[in-house]
Amino acid sequence: MSSEETPSTDLITLTRHVLNDQIRLGTAATGDLTLLLTAIQVTSKFIATNVRKARLINLVGLAGETNIQGEEQKKLDVLSNDIMVNALRASGKTAVLVSEELEDAIIIEEKQRGKYCVVFDPLDGSSNIDAGVNIGTIFGIYKVRPDSSGSIEDVLRPGSEMVAAGYTMYGSSANLVLSTGSGVNGYTLDAALGEFILTHPNITIPSRGKIYSFNEGNAMYFHPPVTAYLKSIKYTTPPKTPYSSRYIGSMVADVHRTLLYGGIFGYPNDKKSKSGKLRLLYEAFPMAFLTEQAGGIATTGTKRILDIVPTSIHERCSVFLGSKDDVEDLMKFYKDVPADS
Repeated sequence: MSSEETPSTDLITLTRHVLNDQIRLGTAATGDLTLLLTAIQVTSKFIATNVRKARLINLVGLAGETNIQGEEQKKLDVLSNDIMVNALRASGKTAVLVSEELEDAIIIEEKQRGKYCVVFDPLDGSSNIDAGVNIGTIFGIYKVRPDSSGSIEDVLRPGSEMVAAGYTMYGSSANLVLSTGSGVNGYTLDAALGEFILTHPNITIPSRGKIYSFNEGNAMYFHPPVTAYLKSIKYTTPPKTPYSSRYIGSMVADVHRTLLYGGIFGYPNDKKSKSGKLRLLYEAFPMAFLTEQAGGIATTGTKRILDIVPTSIHERCSVFLGSKDDVEDLMKFYKDVPADS
């Protein structure tokens, strides 16, 4: 008898899983959200293919422009943004699009307009692609307000009002992690089938981990509460064991590891980046949404990230997220340790 395990004959695809969830929660009246997520899936598959062959088809390197953040754009950044914008517009389910790569929001023309707004970073961490580091697409979805036909005000709302959020990570495999407000699930792209298959159901962050992900290259600029917290987890005496540093520099990869294994991810504001480095709408909000849905905490150090009301589409903020106990420990230092003036 063969020792090989028989493949499962009950494959749960992302589309099937989302539809079942909507039916279970009584929100499947139109299927619009499912169709929108299908467009995001198609985009993710296309980007995954191009990430793998980027070097072969000369997509690595600079496109000769800078984006709204002042960052030099990679060719793959530009391609990924164009793919995502076109797919979301063509879905007929979106009203407003906000991309890290574009200065202004896109208001979808009336004939193709739907009832959802999508905020996204089409290719987070792309500066690491030459090094073979996992990179990804981050997205968050709002529903247009009842009294609106689609405007910038529809996305300048707290992250707690998002109806779905997720990311796709591109590496040795393509993994899509998604929440529609009732927990977090992970799917892996089966290249042979061309489908995202449920592989990580009901992702829950451990209440405490032993890994921290901070860019300690900026340690000289950290404010005292952050410095004091890091000292407390790095220099311990038995029976406590020190935390291990695991910082990749790709938010998707660092947060993915935190969701699965626990610990804390931090990208604080500091003396150099006074408002923080990460963008609120399409980086902090989606990751905070996922973190809370998985049982963790996401904070600026002093307040819940999902409660912030954005004032501009490219606003930045300080971010700490991860295991409940670890983030609560960090927050105590913000209460007890005086910050710089």
